[in-house]
Amino acid sequence: MTEETYDIGGMHCAACSSAVERVTRKLEGVERSDVNLPMNRMTIVYDENLLSPEEIILKVEKAGFTAKLRNKEDIPSAKAVGNGKNELLSERRSLVTAGVLSVLLLYVSMGTMLFSGLPLPNIINMETHPVNFALTELLLTVPIMYIGKRFFINGFNSLIHWNPNMDTLVAVSCAASFLYSLINTFLITDSPHMIHSLYYESAAIVVTLVLLGKHLEAGSKEKTKSAITKLMELTPETAILIREDRQWEVPTSTLKKGDLVLVKPGAKVPLDGRVTKGEGSANEAMLTGESMPVEKAAGSEVIGGSILMNGALYVEITRVGEETTLSKIIKFIEDAQGKKAPISKATDKVAGIFVPIVMAIAIIALIVWLIAGAEFSFALRIFTSILVIACPCAMGLATPTAIIVGTGLGASKGILIRSGEALEITHKTNVVVLDKTGTVTEGKPRVTAVISDELSEDELLSLASGAEGLSDHPLAMAITGEASARGLFSPAVRSFESLTGLGVKAVLEDGRTLFIGNSKLMETAGISTDKYSTDLSRLALQGQTPVIVASGGVVLGIVSIADTVKDGSRKAISKLRSLGIKTVLLTGDSSAAANHIGSAVGTDEVIAEVLPNDKAAVVARLQKDGQTVMMVGDGINDAPALAQADIGCAIGSGSDIAIESADIVLMKSDLNDVPAAIRLSRLTIRNIRQNLFWAFCYNTLGIPIAAGVLYPSLGLLLSPMIGALAMSLSSIFVVTNALRLRGKRI
Repeated sequence: MTEETYDIGGMHCAACSSAVERVTRKLEGVERSDVNLPMNRMTIVYDENLLSPEEIILKVEKAGFTAKLRNKEDIPSAKAVGNGKNELLSERRSLVTAGVLSVLLLYVSMGTMLFSGLPLPNIINMETHPVNFALTELLLTVPIMYIGKRFFINGFNSLIHWNPNMDTLVAVSCAASFLYSLINTFLITDSPHMIHSLYYESAAIVVTLVLLGKHLEAGSKEKTKSAITKLMELTPETAILIREDRQWEVPTSTLKKGDLVLVKPGAKVPLDGRVTKGEGSANEAMLTGESMPVEKAAGSEVIGGSILMNGALYVEITRVGEETTLSKIIKFIEDAQGKKAPISKATDKVAGIFVPIVMAIAIIALIVWLIAGAEFSFALRIFTSILVIACPCAMGLATPTAIIVGTGLGASKGILIRSGEALEITHKTNVVVLDKTGTVTEGKPRVTAVISDELSEDELLSLASGAEGLSDHPLAMAITGEASARGLFSPAVRSFESLTGLGVKAVLEDGRTLFIGNSKLMETAGISTDKYSTDLSRLALQGQTPVIVASGGVVLGIVSIADTVKDGSRKAISKLRSLGIKTVLLTGDSSAAANHIGSAVGTDEVIAEVLPNDKAAVVARLQKDGQTVMMVGDGINDAPALAQADIGCAIGSGSDIAIESADIVLMKSDLNDVPAAIRLSRLTIRNIRQNLFWAFCYNTLGIPIAAGVLYPSLGLLLSPMIGALAMSLSSIFVVTNALRLRGKRI
């Protein structure tokens, strides 16, 4: 079996990607075929003895798309991803054109009916020049129908293949309204009253609204591309290559395994490697999500894209191209996106049964009345009436109107939902996986305790902040920040020395020498920590970082630092439990820190010491057990898991990459918005089901009357005009019901 990746062209929606998957999976020897719609990419696994790349490309092209085999040696880059801004701009122009024409059409067709004083040229007046009035509506409608021609092509193609979908709903409803209006346009000369049976605006407005929805989907697709592009941009463009004791600035893409590079303070590590010489601390937060810098020395592994905070490192490159940690994270996101099957909309399910049955009833009614001896015009009227009253316009509105109102309500509360699909699937969530750092906790170290038998808390903090004031280490900044918040005076420092991996040594103006750091520093300085051993053990078990302060050969006390729990995290997790949802704390941090935080906020399960790639694997495992998983995170390291999850939920204060990989963004960075988003989704889905039930029942009850069932006995026949009115009332009900969502509390 061989695995290959193809660039696919011509895809616009989930139906397109499904079509490519469907035709390629039918090929002999294919084991798996997954299409990543946002990246326009297909990954296929097949038996090379039974199938060739040329046959795969030919099959895709026959389905109406283009395919090009990707070279495995190609290294992903931001430029290679590209963007669809030109295509998006073109779609926007079409949408604006359709919108302007729709407004003009509404003005002509309904303006004077609603507001008698509105000016309208007499030459197209409905009463004095009915034919001109009808032709004007026709001329305004045709360009809109042309702009939305792909909906008709896809919709009727789906119907032909017995797989009706949302495009089929649009195609059938708009075509029925348009054709009925067109027929009546030709009849106006003989029957001027037919001017009241024109429904061009119904067809035009539906097409315009669907165009708007597709445009928003395209924008969401570009956002997904942007997330991957930003990941790729973490790799610096150039690196300092060391060769024969000389330094060369070279493009990072030219580096090979075994090359030696110099990483200076503040610079990014170009690629994964091993430190051969030098010491420093690296900020790996953008990849691991953890705020604490990691000390590096000879023999340490470094990750490409991480930032060297201080010191200088000589790094031997060990991984390049697709082997690097960053490339693997990118691949995880792409794979997770590609394997996400589009959810089956309730409207598609209903349409799959409803549309073919309605068309069959209309045709049968036409034939039955002709056999019964009715005139063709009468039978055609019956046929048209059935299609008009059964036009699934209300069904087409049922989902999008509720979703528009639902997403608007969410936005007003600071909950940004990227798509209707995300809003729809969120209600199924039964497991919420929570990242720790920056999500459940504040994401930055703070002083949590000051312990001393020798000095008061303020005296110990004052001494420590005086020495740490010259350091830019996050732990030092936590100490100085706490001292500043308490308004403490920091003593002057005569000399300062940063001891990499240990702490600091400082001599105060009064001559005292301070050692501030970890137990290893105390051991090196020959200072016993036995007096505080119980406190040190307790703090370590709680996942906190104790900073020991010593002077004159004795320990003066401990300043404990940890990432503190956000206000409201416990309340949010309690709300999730009340909704019947299981919570899992997932972090790359130590087990001690994770278990302490998990216990503090009340999560059902804690999974600690998990690498970025493994986070996605944990989510996949839960999904394999039949769970619908929401992942909540804020760091780049969370991006693969956010993409893998059924719903990715990003904290607004997090990284741009996490936000753009997510389906939901919590702008207030409040974890309580997670249960609010789930409640919002449940309310919206309930509203959609009410709308669909009404639309389906309303139309279904009208079909027998439109078919003339009551005509032989009661002489009651539903005219197309009344049918269209009933259809309009059904749509008004659906919209009104959707608007009720605005008054709901989430």
